[in-house]
Amino acid sequence: MPEGHVIHRLAGKLDSVFTPEYTSESPLSEVSSPQGRFEASARLLADLPYAGSEAHGKHLFIGFGPDRWIHVHLGLYGKFHVAEEPPGPVVGQVRLRMVGKSGHADLRGASACDLYGPEERSALVRRLGPDPLRADADPDLAWRKISASSLTIAELLMEQSVLSGVGNVYRAEVLYRAGLDPYLKGRDLTREQWDGIWTDLVELMAEGARIGRIDTVWPQHTPEAMGRPPRKDDHGGEVYVYRRNGQPCLVCETPVATAGVRDRNLFWCPTCQKAAA
Repeated sequence: MPEGHVIHRLAGKLDSVFTPEYTSESPLSEVSSPQGRFEASARLLADLPYAGSEAHGKHLFIGFGPDRWIHVHLGLYGKFHVAEEPPGPVVGQVRLRMVGKSGHADLRGASACDLYGPEERSALVRRLGPDPLRADADPDLAWRKISASSLTIAELLMEQSVLSGVGNVYRAEVLYRAGLDPYLKGRDLTREQWDGIWTDLVELMAEGARIGRIDTVWPQHTPEAMGRPPRKDDHGGEVYVYRRNGQPCLVCETPVATAGVRDRNLFWCPTCQKAAA
């Protein structure tokens, strides 16, 4: 499932392609649902101007007019193809097609694609924790939940009601970089440790949104600095522990460990993230 930086990057792409319509306050030339599942809602947007896109965690909101949004959650299989070129013939199950003067966007396979008004949007956002990539995020909201919880910090970082946009990769990597045992309970985390996690997430996720991949290693641990081959993985980017189970830690050479936590694989270094005595 795409992590939050991907959704923020996608919102930026949509704005880039549909900016002519946004600035002129004219409707797109086409908002349709070739697959048919979003057809009734698409018709309601036909005469409304594009009003900008934004992300909140893993949720995308595509604005139309003063108070309508297409809410998209890509889930595990969703793909949103955005291109600065005219659309070709419909291929596959296209849930949503947007066409403007400067390009088009096709959505396939999303777990959610719904039309929201102000109440629906507000209700969803209220259920979400602060997003490290949003300027209006308040890390204190997450801290209050974390500091009172008996769940592990590894579990809490993946709870979207606690913190929005963080997925399995950033979860594993930020805990490694903080030197924290992933099984440390939230209530045992110090405020200083939480502040360090938040600051690191803000920086790492902003860089991920900028370059389009997740890189988490410090300069001294890059392939060039260490004289090692680059990592080869579908997720791309250089990481310390994510999906490196059994491989030596880049710092201490201890084999990276893995375990299942709530149906997701957790990765950590038993030496660099040793539990406190």
